[in-house]
Amino acid sequence: MDRMQPVVPPEAMREVDRAADRSLPELIEMAGWEVYRCARSLMGGTYGRRVAVVAGRGNNGADGRVAARLLARAGVRVDVVAPGPADLSSYDLVVDAAFGTGFRGEYDPPTVGTVPVLAVDIPSGLDGLTGENRGAVVATETVTFGALKPGLLLGDGPDVCGRIVVRDLGLDLGPAAVDTWRPEAGDVARWWPRRPRRAHKWSRAVRIVAGSEGMEGAGVLCSESAYRAGAGMVVVSGRGGGPWPHDPIEAVRRPLAGTDWVEGVLSDLDRFRSLVIGPGLGRDPTTAEGVRRLVQASPVPVVADADALAALELDRLASRGGRELVLTPHEGEFRTLTGTSGGDDPLARTREAARRGNCTVLLKGAPTVVAAADGRALVIDSGDRRLATAGSGDVLSGMIGAVLGERDPLEAVGAAAWLHGFLPRSGPTHGLVAGDLVDLIPVALSRLTGTRAG
Repeated sequence: MDRMQPVVPPEAMREVDRAADRSLPELIEMAGWEVYRCARSLMGGTYGRRVAVVAGRGNNGADGRVAARLLARAGVRVDVVAPGPADLSSYDLVVDAAFGTGFRGEYDPPTVGTVPVLAVDIPSGLDGLTGENRGAVVATETVTFGALKPGLLLGDGPDVCGRIVVRDLGLDLGPAAVDTWRPEAGDVARWWPRRPRRAHKWSRAVRIVAGSEGMEGAGVLCSESAYRAGAGMVVVSGRGGGPWPHDPIEAVRRPLAGTDWVEGVLSDLDRFRSLVIGPGLGRDPTTAEGVRRLVQASPVPVVADADALAALELDRLASRGGRELVLTPHEGEFRTLTGTSGGDDPLARTREAARRGNCTVLLKGAPTVVAAADGRALVIDSGDRRLATAGSGDVLSGMIGAVLGERDPLEAVGAAAWLHGFLPRSGPTHGLVAGDLVDLIPVALSRLTGTRAG
């Protein structure tokens, strides 16, 4: 996982700074130079420019003052101002170096109007751990040092950070400081499983238990997306015996037999690479009991989504044995599953749920967070608001089922989640529905992997 962008919490980053082989004044000078370079780039030059540097009393402010000195040397008219309300709307650029990641309380920021803002390390007033906005000015660009901070990616962070630029100051993050990463396209291309030359349809077979009367489409979307993501065989079963609309012609359909349907699913489940259970399945007591039995008894990795999550008890999952289990809740399902009322730190909450259930947990959101039972986590921010449509989660479940069991579960789930978020980029700006996402999977995979056949 060394190629991914590390995401380091503020306190851990301060420990990295303290352990650095450079002195604090040297680090401040280096950071100031990076701020200066970003400022010049944002302004397109220095001639005739006026810049306001909002500088606080801490290290963040010191970075800003170094940049102010360098800008002045380059011919820029620079004013260094104290944090607080002021009208800075007449400048060509505002450098926000008021407060860093250690800020607490509420920030009363200056007025900047339409002036571009360069934030130093993090927009002042933004919580570096959770992304809670406590008065931050919206930045055009944020230059951060050493590594991404969680608050840049979580909560309100993406709304106020603008473009994020990470500058390396030669700091040794060390393995102890990094347990969270932000994957990029190259990471996902590396993780995505390649179909072996001698593969056959059962090499990557997916068993799906999804859909019920009135919710047949969930099973269809899940089946189609599993195929498009690389499954060689899909066998799908749902509650209710009627025909499914637009039943995928490639999928094998097996009705669930009466009330004791679990044994029928288990009878040949060991032939499959994974099991996806839950989308549109229903929540009646008989179905819920069947879900619990199947998750506990499955000999293959399981993806539990939607109605399956409502049937499961998180603290009882840890005893199921060593088989891989992936839970994919949205925020409401997560609160029910964990018995918690939410919170402002999705990384911490997802990690705790994964530990309690001895499984991999994907908390859907903007961004999506994926955590393994051992504490490793990914922040997936490839998606956009077009994914907020009915059936989008069913598509994701099928995609996870297609890749689960071939890699480390965190990588497999992270790859599917990242690609799922990437899908709308090949689709329409408006009117995108879940069925469109299915059709975009091979398009996105081709863009991601180039000419490589998978």
